[in-house]
Amino acid sequence: MSNLRVLVVGASIAGPTAAYWFAKTGAKVTVIERFPQLRTNGQNIDIRTAGVSVMRKMPGMEEAVRASLQQIDGISLVDHNGRSYGTMTSTGDPDQQSLVSEYEILRGDLSRIIVDLSKDHKNVDYVFGEQVASMQHDEKSDGPIQVDFMNGTPPAEFDLVVACDGATSRTRALGLGCGVRDYMRPVNSWAAYFSIKKDLLNGSQMGYGYSAIGGRTIAIGPDPSGGNRITLMSIQPRKVPDAMSGFRQANKLGTDALKEFVAQQFGGAGWKCDEVLRAMMESDDFYASEWVQVKPPALSKGRFVMVGDAGYAPGPTGTGTSLALTGAYILAGEVGKNRGDLETGLKGYEEQVRPLVNEMQNIPPLVPGVFAPQTAWGIWVRNWIFAFICWSRLPWFFNKLFGSASVHSDVYELPEYEWES
Repeated sequence: MSNLRVLVVGASIAGPTAAYWFAKTGAKVTVIERFPQLRTNGQNIDIRTAGVSVMRKMPGMEEAVRASLQQIDGISLVDHNGRSYGTMTSTGDPDQQSLVSEYEILRGDLSRIIVDLSKDHKNVDYVFGEQVASMQHDEKSDGPIQVDFMNGTPPAEFDLVVACDGATSRTRALGLGCGVRDYMRPVNSWAAYFSIKKDLLNGSQMGYGYSAIGGRTIAIGPDPSGGNRITLMSIQPRKVPDAMSGFRQANKLGTDALKEFVAQQFGGAGWKCDEVLRAMMESDDFYASEWVQVKPPALSKGRFVMVGDAGYAPGPTGTGTSLALTGAYILAGEVGKNRGDLETGLKGYEEQVRPLVNEMQNIPPLVPGVFAPQTAWGIWVRNWIFAFICWSRLPWFFNKLFGSASVHSDVYELPEYEWES
């Protein structure tokens, strides 16, 4: 195992987590990231269920996460006048979380924490500003994969290539010999994330959500800089054809076109939407993406394997971070357990992670309507249901609405592996 050469593609959560655990098997790990430096922006994410268990197995990670948490007192849904229907707070129990997570953190901050935990290991090397140009793999001889790079890194051979570069993984397309959008299942939803300098909440540490007809939702929360963090979501019924065509076309044209598209979709939606849209045009960390599920027939092919969104993006279930952490842990553990038999290790990874993937890709039937009702009547009903949940604090009702995102963290018993010191 000490001679295993592993190439990890992508440095956001799944990638550095895989590097951390592979290094503990004695493997030599190279992590490449196509951006010139670690991306420190991105939306709020949270760690739940099995992800909490993996975090606690990485010494120092939970403490670092707690030191970088997004400070939020709760979530309140409001009407067009800003009147609150109720406020949901955290449970105070990190093993049984509500809609408000005990571990809510910016994606970039979590990536930085895991990179910091892995980058100084003697077996880990990070290369930024680089990506895979081609991979040559003779599956019949079961030899290593020959990898050519785009930006000057010399060609090299690797015993295993791990794609951790997101739902639109280019590495997946190379490794499986398919198109970039093959195995991506649209759910007719997209979201935009950005920060604004103006504080529209007047110092409140509460997060606020507002829904407008047509499946449009805006969330405004506090930002450590003194302004606000914004999420705009558009969720359309999955049966509507071509619901994503406008977003995809704008996405191809770049950030300015995307901002214009978002402004057209949310203009006049009510509450603070127009103020947010004006500030959005000046935002320098705007990011928007389509929500999809990724469902390839298998998670590996020969010596190529996928982890996180590249292999099993869950869509709108809120479990992507936990799947990325857990998948990386299980992959390295299974390969390490089956030293010298990579095929068996990859098979073990598939068998161990597949039940969790199937569970966390399951979209509870009420989730689209809860997050973004299509009609005024639907919004009114959702808001009063939310008010009832906040008043009653009935955990079974929340679990019914949000499924696996609210499951107790130790429901999933992670496999135990032997690691090198």
